[in-house]
Amino acid sequence: MTDLIVKNLNRSFEWSFPVPIAYGPGRLQEVGHRAVQMALSNPLIVTDQGCAELPFIGTLRKSLADAGVASEIFSAIPPNPRDTDIALARSHYLEGGHDSVIAIGGGSGMDAGKATALTAYHDCDLWQFDFERDLPELPADHQFPPLICIPTTAGTGAETESTAMVTHTERGLKLCVWHPELKPSLALLDPELTAGLPSSLTAWTGIDAMVHAIEAYCVPDFHPMCDGIALEALELIARYLPVAVNEPGNLTARGGMQVGACLAGVSFLKGLGLVHAISHMVGAEFDTHHGLTNAIALPAVLRFNATHIADKVPALARALDAEGGDFQAFYAIVCDLLDTLAIPRSLSEIGVPAESAAVIAEKAVLDTAAGTNPRSASIEELEQLIVEVITVGR
Repeated sequence: MTDLIVKNLNRSFEWSFPVPIAYGPGRLQEVGHRAVQMALSNPLIVTDQGCAELPFIGTLRKSLADAGVASEIFSAIPPNPRDTDIALARSHYLEGGHDSVIAIGGGSGMDAGKATALTAYHDCDLWQFDFERDLPELPADHQFPPLICIPTTAGTGAETESTAMVTHTERGLKLCVWHPELKPSLALLDPELTAGLPSSLTAWTGIDAMVHAIEAYCVPDFHPMCDGIALEALELIARYLPVAVNEPGNLTARGGMQVGACLAGVSFLKGLGLVHAISHMVGAEFDTHHGLTNAIALPAVLRFNATHIADKVPALARALDAEGGDFQAFYAIVCDLLDTLAIPRSLSEIGVPAESAAVIAEKAVLDTAAGTNPRSASIEELEQLIVEVITVGR
């Protein structure tokens, strides 16, 4: 990690790749000015239940009001957004005469905001935008509303793409919806927004980002841009996640984690793997925290994939500053970090019963992320792996 990166983490920057990004401490206060520049007059602020009363929502609304921009908040979003929640948010958007969406919060708030923008101006059902389906026909003059994404955790990396994870209530599946023409008009990364995050959530969301980078790098596809981004993300996360957990007010560490999480989110345009395939369906079934579920599932999936990622391990080990470049050294440093961050060892410790493995396997095998895992898994192998994640873990 170069000194240049370290000393720049407390400054402000504008980046244009892969979407316009404004980075720097305190930049939330610029949203009103940005909205005026974008000719927005009445955005709907979409966030999750846990964020609605937090100070940054007040800061956001004040910035908009000071710039003469009206706004309304929609916060009826649970930790794992459902299609019914998105339908309600869309109704609020239309009834309020809104012209844009500001998605702010962790993964759930941003997923809900992005799905609201996805469905705002047409009558297509949300699930016509399932990532695994052909895109629906939209009117020739259709335009998606402007979308601003503001992460308040350093984990999901959800701020630079339109993809959103939403639970299909009838099927009990967590699925990805998207449209290639819906892109955030602005991603705003303000490290100050994460400074008040409890140490547990800092750890869970931080490991979520680490999993994004590891799984993306291990996808068996040739994508050197995503691979380079994934390794840079891992270096930042390895350096700054323990510091952010132990020193919550350290803005350099918070900034390093926000940049690392954003990079990891860009890297998984290449794909993900079985950690996410399992975690998505556990979350849909038991409403568990996504980052925590990923953290618990990671070691068992690494063991499952070990023989198929041998060529990837040396670079991963270097990025994590492991003592040695083989699988054991890489695996050991991952598990040491999970131990340091007090991540539970198995899913049974967070209330997931072993008898649910078959149902989770039936759903996880349908997940987009399962298709890009480096080692293919039959449904029987997947069920056994899930049993291992539930009962053994690491």
